[in-house]
Amino acid sequence: MSPAYLLKRLLLIVYTLLVVSLVVFAITQVLPADAATMLLGENATPEALAAIRAKLGLDQPVWLQYGHWLGGVLHGDFGTSLRTGQPVAPMLLEALGRSLLLAALAIALMLALALPLGIVAALRRGKLADLAVSILSYVGVSLPEFVTATLVVLVLADGLKLLPATGYVPLTENLWEGLAHLALPVLTVSVILIAHVSRMVRSELVDVLHSDYVRAARLKGLSRRTVLFGHALRNALLPTITIVALDVGYLLGGIIVVEEIFALPGLGRQLIVAIQARDLPAIQAGALIMAATYSAVNFLADIAYAWIDKRIQYA
Repeated sequence: MSPAYLLKRLLLIVYTLLVVSLVVFAITQVLPADAATMLLGENATPEALAAIRAKLGLDQPVWLQYGHWLGGVLHGDFGTSLRTGQPVAPMLLEALGRSLLLAALAIALMLALALPLGIVAALRRGKLADLAVSILSYVGVSLPEFVTATLVVLVLADGLKLLPATGYVPLTENLWEGLAHLALPVLTVSVILIAHVSRMVRSELVDVLHSDYVRAARLKGLSRRTVLFGHALRNALLPTITIVALDVGYLLGGIIVVEEIFALPGLGRQLIVAIQARDLPAIQAGALIMAATYSAVNFLADIAYAWIDKRIQYA
């Protein structure tokens, strides 16, 4: 992978984030409620509203407000929360850490289950194992997050009393309690990921196993394990990387719903609270952080492509 390509991709990410910042800022300007009214209440006097708008810079032209906000972002200052009066950046970065932990555990569970399921389905094509994996995959894809969350809460929390239904405990305070509170959100998020990836692995591996170079490897006398893991699976995983990268978009959207259901104080839940309170700096910063995370994951997916398949060269 050439340095020129890396630079080009980084510049593209910067351009994308600039466009996202402009769009998000424009959307927050047309929200039905005024930030000053949300702070002082609907019974506030016009003089008090005018004073708070002047203090917050809301009486300035929109383009000037955007310039001030963007300049602060470039210096690491995302503004002050209108709801809490605290800097937005530390609050959202802490929440982002919780969301990334949830996403990382969900992806780890997905890889641990989806890859074996896809491999077994491909090797047992047309048999009972293949049918079972296909049915589970279709069910997983069909279930929205809130339905999956309801089912796991009813069965594992309310019915079997195995896990807590809501809440969050930092892993640094109590590792096992923290993992127990994360178990249901992780399971909910990973269900659709497992369905997506297992189907992709199965489909790609079936095609690769019938390719000419795999037949040639078998004719050379290589063992089935060597052919599968040394040749076939490596190439079958390339499209899977794309699916995982695209599923990050689902994670960013699905985590918002899951965090709200399970009362997990992550970035998604912070964004919902900010929208409800018309906390404009928090809304703008949260959306920009999500866009940056998605862009970074897609960039890493390109690097993983080139690392797995040396034939791929980005120029």
